[in-house]
Amino acid sequence: MNPAQATAIIASRVFDGAMLHSTRAVLVRGGDVLGIATPADVPADFQRVELPNDALLAPGFIDVQVNGGGGILLNDTPTPDAMAAIARVHRRFGTTGCLPTLITDHPQAMVAAVGAARHGVGRPGVLGVHLEGPFLNPERAGVHRKDLIAVPTIADLDVLSDLRGVGASQVTLAPERAPAGFINGIAKLGVRISAGHTNATHAQMMAACDEGLTGITHLYNATSQLQAREPGVVGAALADRRIFAGVICDGIHVDPVTLGITHRAKGADRVMLVTDAMPSLGANIDRFMLTGMEIFVRDGKLTRGDGMLAGAHLDMASAVRNAVEFVGLKLTDALAMASLTPAKFLGIDDKRGRIAPGYAADLVALDGKLGVIGTWIAGGYAAAT
Repeated sequence: MNPAQATAIIASRVFDGAMLHSTRAVLVRGGDVLGIATPADVPADFQRVELPNDALLAPGFIDVQVNGGGGILLNDTPTPDAMAAIARVHRRFGTTGCLPTLITDHPQAMVAAVGAARHGVGRPGVLGVHLEGPFLNPERAGVHRKDLIAVPTIADLDVLSDLRGVGASQVTLAPERAPAGFINGIAKLGVRISAGHTNATHAQMMAACDEGLTGITHLYNATSQLQAREPGVVGAALADRRIFAGVICDGIHVDPVTLGITHRAKGADRVMLVTDAMPSLGANIDRFMLTGMEIFVRDGKLTRGDGMLAGAHLDMASAVRNAVEFVGLKLTDALAMASLTPAKFLGIDDKRGRIAPGYAADLVALDGKLGVIGTWIAGGYAAAT
């Protein structure tokens, strides 16, 4: 499909980000959505593209935590080409925008990743970069190497300042380790800040939110838990509307019942699906190296030799299916949690996450079993296979 061609994409179901419509045409021209119409009202000069009878057209998925895919790990190759290649792999699974993610590594890797994002943003599917570390709490390191975890100083803002204007980017840190003013300094760059790999107390989380923290990376995993006399990070997430919570909906990282409770407590507009995907996704491999550690792929689960979880073997379409089938969420909520909610978190919901006039024509077509048929990025189509 030519993005410059005025096109009407006709589907038996269209989810616009808020409502599910029956038998509608999404009008697209020049990479943007013009509107939604009935098939009878499609202008005569529009090319008609009719999806299969059971197809669902929805806003393209947005994934804010993508370590790799197709055998590529951003840590190994922090370049614009690697970012674009990772995005291409995830596009096959419905993701039309992602943040390639660098986990804790040597300082030069962080500098390289920021530089790669500066030149990579704008390539299909690359929205920015996510730096998950190195400013974490070693007590909650998970698979991050403790010897590479650093205590942040105000001087580190000089390196992070290169993120200013680099698309929609994110930094994950442990708030209890950040000096006063550090989080606010990142927020002033226009970068989203999330708590992750953290033992923060509820009070420390509230102070961080006051400085500009608005997210939590993989809620429940590698964070302080909700207790009777200390709400911790989980309690802060469930109670505070300022916080968007990312969750890994693979049935491994978080129990479906827990995810259902989270959804009821916060709503679909504050819980976002993430994959935390690794190089194994979209690649026929049974192991890979992660910052010097061998990671094994076994029965859809990624672990270090000692059993420690090491990211997820998950794609966004599967996360949506799991949210519906295992958690029991409404389809519209699951779709919003994979598109509009992360767009809100990133501050790009004026252009992405909805099918509405003036929005980017970033779309996903799903079949009756929520498998991906194909995607559009800025009106350009790619089949899933």
